[in-house]
Amino acid sequence: MRTADIARKTGETDIRLSLALDGQGRCDAQCGIGFFEHMLSALCRFGLLDLTLHCEGDLHVDAHHTVEDVGICLGQAIAQALGDKRGIARLGHACAPMDEALALAALDVSGRPYLVLDAQFDAPMVGAMDTQLVREFFRAVATHAGLTLHLRVPYGQNDHHKIEALFKAFGRALRDAVAPDPRIDGVLSTKGVL
Repeated sequence: MRTADIARKTGETDIRLSLALDGQGRCDAQCGIGFFEHMLSALCRFGLLDLTLHCEGDLHVDAHHTVEDVGICLGQAIAQALGDKRGIARLGHACAPMDEALALAALDVSGRPYLVLDAQFDAPMVGAMDTQLVREFFRAVATHAGLTLHLRVPYGQNDHHKIEALFKAFGRALRDAVAPDPRIDGVLSTKGVL
């Protein structure tokens, strides 16, 4: 099992996170933001990740620090669980429809963090989560996991559907990218290193 345990405490959040890359899609996320917990559950289910998360954040301010810091910890956990990245497929992509919305995800476990997010949200909030925080979450994950991550919502009307489709597509793409392939000797790179 490729697993990681992360603890991070700042003046804004106190987080304990456990991750298993080769899981069954189980998620026990407690951070005080119901919609975000729902999105993490979708990510885990479609990525077949097992995640346990406990976060106490300064929600009296807003959800920003909680969502971003969970992204940081999740990214660190992915990187830790992957280790030297030997034998993984490295690339993953997926599309996820949800009713009228479609989300696309493509990623490379390259060690070169980069985020492209092409998505428009009409509502300022979904539940207790600012829609602006979708970008902050994925930027934090990509940066700390070392992912080149491209996410796109070409169409959709309901922001809940658009965001949930993004989390599902990301989970499915990540699942493919971190999958072991016995035919790969070392790392999948023409340079020989990632």
